[in-house]
Amino acid sequence: MATSTETPPSLPPTMRAVQIIAFNHPHEIRSIPTPQPRDLQPHDLLLRIAVPGLCHSDLEYLAGTFPIRLPVTASHEGTGTVLATGTAITHFRPGDRVLAGMTFNRCGECEVCRGPENYRHYCPRRGSMMSVERDGAFQEFLVVDGREATRLPARMSFATAAPLACAGATSWRAVLQCGLRPGEWIGIVGSGGGLGHLAIQMAQKAKGLKVVGIDARPEGLALSRESGADLVLDARIGTAALIEEVRKATGGAGGVHASITVSDHPTAAETACAITRNHGRMIQVAVVEMVSIPLTELIFKDLRVSGSFMASQGEIEEMLHAVVEHDIRVENNIFHGLEEVPKAVEMLKKGEYRGKACFVVDENAIGVVPGNGYV
Repeated sequence: MATSTETPPSLPPTMRAVQIIAFNHPHEIRSIPTPQPRDLQPHDLLLRIAVPGLCHSDLEYLAGTFPIRLPVTASHEGTGTVLATGTAITHFRPGDRVLAGMTFNRCGECEVCRGPENYRHYCPRRGSMMSVERDGAFQEFLVVDGREATRLPARMSFATAAPLACAGATSWRAVLQCGLRPGEWIGIVGSGGGLGHLAIQMAQKAKGLKVVGIDARPEGLALSRESGADLVLDARIGTAALIEEVRKATGGAGGVHASITVSDHPTAAETACAITRNHGRMIQVAVVEMVSIPLTELIFKDLRVSGSFMASQGEIEEMLHAVVEHDIRVENNIFHGLEEVPKAVEMLKKGEYRGKACFVVDENAIGVVPGNGYV
């Protein structure tokens, strides 16, 4: 399949990739074939990866919690520079700096694809997602769906953008799904993690909401405060005490207007519902095997419980500009080189860093890390 690039770049036949080759086995750095411009489908983009990110759910893939094909290149948080485009791509050119979308090859015809834009990434006929059956971003070159990619704002660095591909996008959509007005209260359970610290800032800075942050780890409580939550509570004080503190902060109105669960603790959803007032909403984001909520919360408080998954391309574009406009900061740990991935994975397992981790693959890309005018 020819590309729209008049002179396609000459790429090496093989490239480095960090792959899962067996469940519960350390990631391996391997040499795999390089995708070539001549093989692009009409809606494809070929990227030179600049900075990919490590997500907590990468641990679930490694453990075999989700069905994936093996071997597969890990990471679904990818940023890079366009090298070549498929023949149907008109809105990107070689040299553009982009955030890769996780979804690939939506059908564009089903009810979901025809529905509201912010539902389209739920297309039941879409192709496999990045790092599931398609290789992910822990490699030097990557093919992504140009219809799901988003151009980075001029002032945003690749290192800031990479964690936004999943953690940021997921947090942003959850805040939007709450449907709150400025001045209303939102609760975030798991507020001091990679998603939570972004959700605090998005809710407060971009949407004008008041934020209750709940965490149970000293470092999570500290990051919640640093991220600007109006009230930070330690989940270890118990549900009754949490409810009382939240009621006092919200004027005795019975709790926050809506809550988001980004913690995978077995009681996190129950806690989120407990601090939410009657007729409020709880948005479940954390990926867990089972969500447990007392029936009394649902019936006697008339709560609305919704799930939220990633974000649509339109929501991601809106989020990227909000991050720049409202100075939303990513607590980032920057590593250099794909060789650092196995070490960072072990650090993540042990909780040895706060926030997110990303890896500089293309040191020569423009705006790789924050600084020099890039956020």
